[in-house]
Amino acid sequence: DEGILKDLDAGAGGVVRSILEAEEMKGKEGESAYVHIAADGGGLKAKRLLLVGVGAREDYKAAQVSQFAGLVARTLRSRNVKSIGLVPRLEGGDAARAAKAAVEGAIIGLFEPDKYRTVEKEERSVERLTVVVEGADEEALRGSAERGRVVGESVNFTRDLANEPGAYMTPTIMAERAQQIAQEFGLEVEVLDQPQLEELGMGAFLSVARGSEQPPKLMVLKYMPDGKSSVGDGEEYLALVGKGITFDTGGISLKPGENMELMKYDMTGGATVLGVMRAVAQLKPPIPLLGVVPATENMPSGKATKPGDVVRAMSGKTIEVINTDAEGRLVLADCLHHAVEQGPERLVDLAT
Repeated sequence: DEGILKDLDAGAGGVVRSILEAEEMKGKEGESAYVHIAADGGGLKAKRLLLVGVGAREDYKAAQVSQFAGLVARTLRSRNVKSIGLVPRLEGGDAARAAKAAVEGAIIGLFEPDKYRTVEKEERSVERLTVVVEGADEEALRGSAERGRVVGESVNFTRDLANEPGAYMTPTIMAERAQQIAQEFGLEVEVLDQPQLEELGMGAFLSVARGSEQPPKLMVLKYMPDGKSSVGDGEEYLALVGKGITFDTGGISLKPGENMELMKYDMTGGATVLGVMRAVAQLKPPIPLLGVVPATENMPSGKATKPGDVVRAMSGKTIEVINTDAEGRLVLADCLHHAVEQGPERLVDLAT
């Protein structure tokens, strides 16, 4: 091979060529070879070398760079490596894209959902990640790596929200997290509570919340580009609406008990909108963005909506509820209507 791999082989005393010639690895996706390098190996400062297969050359794109980086980061952390030099080798001269994908993938790969573990908790951490690419100026690479960091951390923020048990991610707590990111990253935020939702006429949303002891919340976050204070008619304006059912039992139409613990994830659409808004606030795109996240539990109780009940949505349309486990469309119906009233040109909704 030519280029950086050839230089790496020379610096490591020929160990790369030795591994390939011995056919210890053939470059298949997920294959790896891990070696310790002798102090006088040939001038390479690194003490260890990890080679990772990424599959066919034509299939190796930015998404595969992210996967490769995540695998490398997790593998080396498990071996207590503190400093990693990552060489993604994405072809086509797209060094900046490779740097972004590598940083993003490494951060996502290092995410550990062990907050509540008391045994087998991951105590090791990677302290330094350096991405080595060819063919771009340092400033462009630095900017791309920074974008990768922002996206990777926002993905992990979303995963952290989604992984929280229902008791620790109530609508009130979710709204507090929305307010925290708005304050930290400079977003406009408004949190509407039950009396305000009633005033707006959100009968569909409130029919879902009725069975829960937890009060519903509606989070509305707004990003405006620098120098812009309002959005005119016809201007590009995007809205995201995300389902935030912090726990979904199905209501009176109760779900089976098996796997019901997974229904803590029924707020992942809303968590994704919060994660996107967190990233957007830092990446600063040129168009305004609206994020709308309704949050409630769907619980069975003496106050809960019953099959056959008729509710009135914010739009004025009446809805007969046949199955209370179809709560997502009720919540989203009102919140999509509310979002439309804010005047966005495009609308995207996210469920689970």
